[in-house]
Amino acid sequence: MARSLIRVGLTGGIATGKSTCLRHFAALGIPTIDSDVIARELVEPGTPGLAAVVSQFGSGVLRADGSLDRAQLGRIVFTDDSARRDLEAIIHPGVFARLQEWFAGQRGVAVADVPLLFETNSQDAFDLIIVAACRPDQQVTRLMLRDGLTETEARQRIAAQGPVDEKRARADYVIDTSGAKAEAETQVKDVLEKIVGQEQRPNSQGEE
Repeated sequence: MARSLIRVGLTGGIATGKSTCLRHFAALGIPTIDSDVIARELVEPGTPGLAAVVSQFGSGVLRADGSLDRAQLGRIVFTDDSARRDLEAIIHPGVFARLQEWFAGQRGVAVADVPLLFETNSQDAFDLIIVAACRPDQQVTRLMLRDGLTETEARQRIAAQGPVDEKRARADYVIDTSGAKAEAETQVKDVLEKIVGQEQRPNSQGEE
């Protein structure tokens, strides 16, 4: 019989087009979830997550209204590897707990966008891994335009994650987002067809 659920982890580097790929999967009727959205929810005002961040980094990471100043926190953690690891230790356990809860309610193919999938050694939590990748120069330009960063800041944030080429080598599927958006959409459709085909094959033990 077909497997009841295939957990797909979508990852890549910062600004390599993961969100675009996730939207394409959603448009095709596939259940999707974005880890970045979960992470933001975990540090909303009044949450234990925000309290832990303030305890670790000080009240200087708060805006006047009590919400998290993401730009200020980013300036801290993307220039200090130890600080970044401290932040990840606060946020990522909660993110992955939410992901597991979400996957438990899904059937068929379900896709989670997980930016730090390999960096947090979470690859074993997924049945298949897709990496969204683009040219390094595009990555820098996209990040500068999207977040209003200088080139130096953009390169710092890119360097804080694992190299995209290494992620490519570890992926089950790669979606190249270097070209037009329509090209990425076509690749998403092709990858989904392959995954669905795999879902419909019996596994080696004959289990569901």
